[in-house]
This record gives sequence, structure tokens and C-alpha cells, in this order.
Amino acid sequence: MTYRAPINDMLLALNHGAGLNAAVVAGHYGDYDSEITAAVLEEAGRFASDVLAPLNRVGDEHGIKLQHGKVTTAPGWPDAYQRWIAAGWNAVSGDEAFGGQGLPLAINAACTEIWAASNVAFGLCPLLTLSAIEALDAHGSDALKKRYLEKLVSGEWPGTMQLTEPQAGSDVGALRARAERVGDGSYRITGTKIFITYGDHDMTDNIVHFVLARLPDAPPGTKGISLFLIPKFLVNDDGSLGERNDIYPTGIEHKLGIHAAPTCTMTIGDHGGAIGYLIGDEHRGMQCMFTMMNQARLAVGLEGVGIADRAYQQALAFAQERKQGRALGEKPSKSDPIIVHPDVKRMLLQMRAMTAAARTICYATAVAIDIANRADDPAIKAKAATRAALLTPIAKAYASDIGNEVASLGVQVHGGMGFIEDTGAAQHFRDARITPIYEGTNGIQAIDLVTRKLAPNGGEAVWALIGELSATVDDVEASNDPSFGSTGAKLREALAALERASQWLLERVASAPDDALAGATPYLRLFGATLGGCVLAKEALAARDIDGLGDPQRYVTLARFFAENVTVQATALERTVTEGFGALRGAEAILLA
Repeated sequence: MTYRAPINDMLLALNHGAGLNAAVVAGHYGDYDSEITAAVLEEAGRFASDVLAPLNRVGDEHGIKLQHGKVTTAPGWPDAYQRWIAAGWNAVSGDEAFGGQGLPLAINAACTEIWAASNVAFGLCPLLTLSAIEALDAHGSDALKKRYLEKLVSGEWPGTMQLTEPQAGSDVGALRARAERVGDGSYRITGTKIFITYGDHDMTDNIVHFVLARLPDAPPGTKGISLFLIPKFLVNDDGSLGERNDIYPTGIEHKLGIHAAPTCTMTIGDHGGAIGYLIGDEHRGMQCMFTMMNQARLAVGLEGVGIADRAYQQALAFAQERKQGRALGEKPSKSDPIIVHPDVKRMLLQMRAMTAAARTICYATAVAIDIANRADDPAIKAKAATRAALLTPIAKAYASDIGNEVASLGVQVHGGMGFIEDTGAAQHFRDARITPIYEGTNGIQAIDLVTRKLAPNGGEAVWALIGELSATVDDVEASNDPSFGSTGAKLREALAALERASQWLLERVASAPDDALAGATPYLRLFGATLGGCVLAKEALAARDIDGLGDPQRYVTLARFFAENVTVQATALERTVTEGFGALRGAEAILLA
């Protein structure tokens, strides 16, 4: 089956769960006409269904090839990318001054989900280009912007992000790539980078690489890293392409999933040094790179959402068609579709509810980023920036974990056929597995949440969010709608657990950091489960007043299921945070025995 974007679900999540409508009414989006949101998503859905989704299986089976220093993508990939550029999809949220459409990042976030759902390997290319645009726009010189930004915004020249080296993965400060000053304002870069997504391909005539390297006089660690722009082909003053730069793919990885996305080893400077141009200031490359990484982390969370929704759609269709066994009370001679069985219903509802929660968390992150960039009031901008910083690790880690869990459930719904590649369920499972790893592992996201997002200002950002979520629970309880079941009570219990766990961690981040870090991952899960339950309840309340959604009761059912089956885990997760660290103190003796 092909993919169909769930437009109504996405609009409800974006406009009401994530707060886009409220932000537009408050004036934070200037003259943005929210009426066009649906039209953009519907057109994106058509492009994804017609162009990208049919290539998903092709890319998975064909993969990519490296010969004579050139990477060849799967059949149909270059044509699809040119159609992508021509349709303007790369420029959705780009600056109008450089040829972009100037639409909110939140709209692009919804589109990113659509690209990931239809063909995640294809969507990886524009994902990294968006991050490159943000870094160049924020930190690049006017000359570099003039030469490269318009091409990046249009997608005519995609971008890459090159951090990782054989000895420097998560520990970026250990990198050894070298940069030498030339004297004409450029630099010569040498080194080797690994795991570079779309490091080379045949879809465009140039690629703009963003590469971390160290100058000879650089201080050690991350404080001595600089960021450089290295084009695959040098660009002449008139904008035409010049000589081939000294940066080449010398290997490709054979991966568990995302087979159609080239993951390259890049050799830089074997023939005298690649010509590069400094982004930002010398030795301040990590600051520039984090601009790229934060955008990419949100996008990875959206990949998790997209894969989850695709897996759900496929599992639902299979469950409606596959006949096995009988519904309770039916005659023995009759076989029923497996969707009649309670356990299959449970799995499908869990898939949909978890996907919906992750979707809104990611969209809310994008809305916060938008307000931080677009609002006029400095105090509102600062508050939104703090909210975006808090939500980013949750969006990346929680949504990518959910992508894996939902894809696994999709295989389970298919039964033995899910383990067979022919159905396609296995591909979603394989493709999803990278998302908790790249752009900062989910363990690192959890550490970031506890040490950098919870700890500052006595947890002020967390308490503010808990207050808003508590107001939503008040509304659920005030609705007196019996169809919510115990949703209000379960959400109230979860908020109390989140508050207690947050306070416990705050007290130990400085005094007992190992104990705090041991609880970081279950704390992020606790946060996501509580936040997800509250945003789904908020959407369910809003759905009752929206025309065109069909039966709004389905959103109440979804919120209730999540609260009573997922959010209910919050109190157990709290105990894991506050009591589960003890055994880790002696873990080395056991693990190394």
C-alpha cells in the first residue's frame, strides 16, 4: 500500500496541540495566513504519495554504489530530487531574501514528517540541508551567504554535516581533522570523516560540506574546534562551478536500514588540502555546529513520527485484510479479519496513540522555535527559546524511541509475514533503528535534559511547563465527559510524579551527579509520557469544536487510551529515577567479572 498523509490529525496536532493557532492570534507569526496550512500539507501529501513513496522499496532493495570516487543513488532518485526542487519543497521555511517561501518552521516540520513517512532515506538529504542553511544564515559572512545560501535554500546544492571521525563519535572534542590558514582568507583542510550522510551522490551538480576541523594553535577539546564550508566544486565569482575540490568519498557503509541514503567515509585533503572557508569565528565551531544539530535533532524526532505513522497505516490495512481465527461468539466455520481480536486492537491503538503524542511534541518544539525567532517582544522570544531548548531533547529522543516501538509493533501485527521482507513491515523496523543513535544518541539527549535544561534557574523551565500541563488537566476534569474515563486522574498522577522526579534530580545534579545521570533516561521517558498524555487530551478537547474532523470522539478515545495505558507508567518511571541508581554503583564489578 502507498502512504497517505493523515492531514486532519496533523492539523489538529499543529494548530491546537502544539499551539500554532494561538501563536498566530497572539501576533507572533506576523501576517502569516493560517488558512494556507492545510493547503500546503495536502500538496506535500500528494507529492509524497505520488513521487516519494513509490521509491521507498526501490531504494531499500537497490541501495547505492561507489565507483571511481563517485556515488550513484537508486533508480529514480535523481529525477525525484529535481522534481522536489522544482516544486519548491526545499524552500518552504527558507528566508525570502534568498529565494525561500518564508513559511514557519512548524509548517516545514509537518512536511518533514510527511517526507520521512513516505521515504525516510530520501528525506535525509533535505533534512541536513535545512540544518546547513541555519548555520550559514546565523554565522556565515555576507560573502558566503551571497555565494551559497540561495543555492542551499532552493536545494539545488544540498548540504552535509561532517563531525564524526573514527576516534571521535559522541566525543567530538577528540577529532583530528586539521585546518591551515592560507593567507587569502581561505583554509586548507585535511582529515577523514566517517558516517557522513549524503556525503556524495549524483542528484545534484554540487554539494556544500560543513566540516569541523582544528587549527594548529587551537586549544584542546571542543573549545578548539572551528567550522568550515567546503564545496565539492569550487564556485567562481560569476556563480559558475570551477575546479573539483579535494574532498572525496572513499567508502560507503552497508547498513541495517536506510539503504538508499549514502553513508560515506570522506577523505579530505589527500591532494594538497581541500579549500575551505571559515564559518563564524576561529575556535567557535561547536557553537555554529549546535545551530545545525538542534534543527537536525528535531528533524530526527520527526523521522521517528513519520516512520511510526507509515508502519501504523500498513499494519492497520493488513489487520483489516488478514483473516485468521474468529471473533468471540462467531461460528467455527467463519474466519474474521484479525482486527476483531482484542490484542490486535490494543496494538493498533497503541501504535496510533504513541505516534500522535510524539507528533505533537515535535510540532510544539517547532512552534517554540518559531516564536523565539519571530516574536517582537524580547521577553516572549526569550521564554520561547527556553521552551524550545527544553523540548528539543524530548522531541528527538522520545519520538525516535516511539518510532522504533511502533515499527516493532507493526511487525508483530503482521505476524510471521512481518518478518518477511516482502510485506515491507521489516523495512520500517530497520529504517527506524538509526534514529535513537544519530544526531546525538538518546542517552546524550537525556543527559542534556537533566544537566542543561532542568538544572538552570532551579528548574524554572520545567515548572512553567508543568503549570501549563496542569491547566489542561483542569480542563479535562471540568469537561465532565465520562468518555474520558480516568484520563484526568491518570494525567494528574503523572504530573505529580514528574514534579517529584524533577525535584529529586535537581537536588542531586550537583551533589550526586552519577545518581542523577543514572536516572536521566527514565526521566526523559517519564517526561515524554506525561507531556504526550496532556497534549493528546488538549487535542481531544479542541476536536469537539472543529468542523470537518469526522467524529471527534475518536480523539477522546485516543487520549484516554494513551493516559490509561502509557502515561500510567509515570509513577513506575519516577521510582526508577529515584530508586534505580543503587545497583549501578556496583555494576562494573559485575559487568567486568
